[in-house]
Amino acid sequence: MAWEVMGRTGSVDVRIFPPPTQLASDGVDLVQSGRLQEAFEATVVRLLIGYATGAVGGIAVGMAMGLIRPIRAALDPLFSALYSLPKIAILPILLLIFGFTETPRILLITFGVFFIMQINTLSGLRHVDARLMEAASAYRARGWRKFRFVLFPATLPAIFTGLRVSAGMAVIIVTSVEFVAADNGLGFLIWNSWQIFQPGTMYVAMATVAALGAGLTGLIVWAERVALPWRNDRNPLRLRMLLSGAAGTRSRNASRTKQAQ
Repeated sequence: MAWEVMGRTGSVDVRIFPPPTQLASDGVDLVQSGRLQEAFEATVVRLLIGYATGAVGGIAVGMAMGLIRPIRAALDPLFSALYSLPKIAILPILLLIFGFTETPRILLITFGVFFIMQINTLSGLRHVDARLMEAASAYRARGWRKFRFVLFPATLPAIFTGLRVSAGMAVIIVTSVEFVAADNGLGFLIWNSWQIFQPGTMYVAMATVAALGAGLTGLIVWAERVALPWRNDRNPLRLRMLLSGAAGTRSRNASRTKQAQ
């Protein structure tokens, strides 16, 4: 409201800060022309592909490093060095290798998400509650059953935290890449609007990027609540029931083995 009043009264330069009603009108024009939908679709495709591949790869490598000490010893110094490197600094190398295609744009998102997921997964796996491990030993949960019923569920909160953090990072990276290495997408729309001095279009595209990031984060939060119902459950029997499932599976397998003999 204050922005609208200041714009209408001339308190601010409407050429740089158009009033919200003007921005709404510009947004309608962008939708009717199809430019906003086209830019949104291009950005979402890059974002989802890069985010999914980076998340899956980061979780897998983080699990391997947490479970197998030689892998952690070999990769940890390398990943520590690569993580501190600004991801946008890798773009020129990727453009030299793959050219002006979708591959370097998606790979840059993948790299950014990968390291966040690898760090969070490894940290979650290495900081599993000692009481969980003691209970697992008491119920004789070992190997695959220990991973399935104890380690993996205990690591999921850290994994979902990484997914939330990396979602914001992925939106930042895809927008930055589209500034300089794309001819479509929301980032390109923002940069091109600045170059030709169309602030209304620029603000609408920025608001769309913010909505995209908020929507993706909200989707991950919802998935976390569905996948981790016990985080809001204060029932003290949760761990006992969880490990009883592992013990019950072990007992059934043992009975089947005896019957077969």
